[in-house]
Amino acid sequence: MAKYKRILVKLSGEAIGKEDGRGIDKDKLERVVNQIIDLSKSGTQIGIVIGAGNFWRGKYGEGYMERTTADYMGMLATTLNALALQEMMENKGVYTRVMTAIEMKQIAEPYIRRRAVRHLEKGRVVIFACGTGNPYFTTDSAAALRAIEMEADVILLAKNVDGVYDKDPKKFADAKKYEEVTYMQSISEGLNVMDTTAITLCMENKIPICVFALNEKDSIKKAANGEKIGTIIER
Repeated sequence: MAKYKRILVKLSGEAIGKEDGRGIDKDKLERVVNQIIDLSKSGTQIGIVIGAGNFWRGKYGEGYMERTTADYMGMLATTLNALALQEMMENKGVYTRVMTAIEMKQIAEPYIRRRAVRHLEKGRVVIFACGTGNPYFTTDSAAALRAIEMEADVILLAKNVDGVYDKDPKKFADAKKYEEVTYMQSISEGLNVMDTTAITLCMENKIPICVFALNEKDSIKKAANGEKIGTIIER
């Protein structure tokens, strides 16, 4: 039984990308989708914010492209991942809605808060694409914003590492993993969990963040069920 009634899952584009970091890996996508489906069928209301690092990041345009243009390209790229998630989930019998912060009515609904909440209440998985719809804001900030607007109980932040460390565990063998971290500690120690805007939004609105490794078996389900996994950021 899930601990939380309504969750916001934040996925990076790399989480469903191929080994070279580009495109979509069907097996990775399916592992994520199967967990989301199990949670949805158990009654958990689920929103998803997805990034686009497997297709495009704003920094790819540095040196020859204006920042706002590069950021808008990244927002549009998130829609590719959102549609892939939707297609696989609906092929497996779970109703979904893709809602975009940039209007593209032929393929998705424009984001309207009240409509999104209603979809969640009806048991549909809602996938939020195009970030906040504004340049200079990351999909981390979009996840925090949508979680607040949806009145989610928690943000489940799926990453490539199994929690929050005091330094990069891939570079330092003596890196220490935290079981719990405060919002201010995350900011003051520069722990690089989410960007400062996102952390501040969560702190001001008391939205806890569970940080865990996506590649661990059933990690999304474990986090949603309140099992001891990863690192909790709160207080």
